[in-house]
Amino acid sequence: MEAVVAVTNEPAASGAGCRSCGAALSVSFCELGCTPLANAMVKPQDLARGETFYPLHAWVCDACFLVQLEEFRPPDEIFSDYLYFSSFSPSWLAHARDYAEAMIARWGLGPDSRVVEIASNDGYLLKNFVAAGVPCLGIDPARNVAAVAEAAGVPTRVAFFGAETARELRGEGVAADLMTANNVLAHVPRLADFVEGFAILLKPEGVVTFEFPHLLRLIEETQFDTIYHEHFSYLSLTALEPLFARYGLRVFDVERLTTHGGSLRLFVTHAAAGHEETPAVQRLREDEEQAGLRDLDTYRGFQAKVARVKQGVMRFFLEAAESGKSVACYGAAAKGNTLLNYCGVTRDLVTFAVDRSPHKQGYLMPGSHIPVMAPEAIAEARPDYIMILPWNLREEIVAQLSDARSWGARFVVPIPEVTVIE
Repeated sequence: MEAVVAVTNEPAASGAGCRSCGAALSVSFCELGCTPLANAMVKPQDLARGETFYPLHAWVCDACFLVQLEEFRPPDEIFSDYLYFSSFSPSWLAHARDYAEAMIARWGLGPDSRVVEIASNDGYLLKNFVAAGVPCLGIDPARNVAAVAEAAGVPTRVAFFGAETARELRGEGVAADLMTANNVLAHVPRLADFVEGFAILLKPEGVVTFEFPHLLRLIEETQFDTIYHEHFSYLSLTALEPLFARYGLRVFDVERLTTHGGSLRLFVTHAAAGHEETPAVQRLREDEEQAGLRDLDTYRGFQAKVARVKQGVMRFFLEAAESGKSVACYGAAAKGNTLLNYCGVTRDLVTFAVDRSPHKQGYLMPGSHIPVMAPEAIAEARPDYIMILPWNLREEIVAQLSDARSWGARFVVPIPEVTVIE
């Protein structure tokens, strides 16, 4: 029995303006129809209960240039019991280890320091600080992943971070030399309250690092599949500097990363702190300016680019089906669910998907209802094509599945355009 689908147009917070500056939103950036929550995996026995689909429409603020979605589901419904565990990506674990080593060396962190990570997940990053003898605290709203972190020896508080949580911690004597927030800023609907929390908890000469996918790369490479309801905002230095300034914070350094298809790592501190701004910050300001991130026409032109990618994805799946070729997908990632749902790809075109996380195996992907299996299913089924949905991990995944070439399987990535890896 197929699911009965409910569609809602009612946001959780109606009439909301820009979540950074409060201005009215009227400029469309990208409209992807109606989809379920990208991480709301479906148990097969629950399929008949149906799914709720929400409009997936990103807007750009014409005052501060923050790209954002409306809030249709409150964060506690999305993140309190979460199926994303960071520890199942070897490349991400290596990224976390390298970060910890670099921060310990750069800031001279030791037994008298304090590191606080926001959205600490299963402790994948903080365990590196614990191993180095640096006191730390993780904060994460998902009780299930926080329990995994605690079992690994990472002290974790189950909470949504913001000004209130920061004040509670300060009242308990907690203050941070280093705060880290990797790929969480985009997940926060109450941006102002969230940023204020860092201003409260950070020591006078302390440092915050924020990592997030760069809006500039999203636009240049048509990474529309990174748009989903769990990502409330799509970020740039252009949009963030005025928000930080309102809470007495400033960016003093930046690194450009390859993670998640192209990310930024911003180094942020109190306005009065002694950290001098590096030339890299001004270079990034200039690059964003030259790329048109202060020009609304840049944002208005994105929808046409998205439509062209959709046409290419649909063409690939239809031609594969017509020629009798089988397709399996690797990675039940949120970005993959956005792609498949927007392009109308369901289990009549994809045999199955695989994922390394046992927390996703045995489920159906939301909307498309493609079954998720363990990676071993690839060798058993021997599909003709393997589409890599988390295309940012393409090298890692191709290496993991190198044996697939023995039966002639070909790897495919959908972004920035459908490409068969030769």
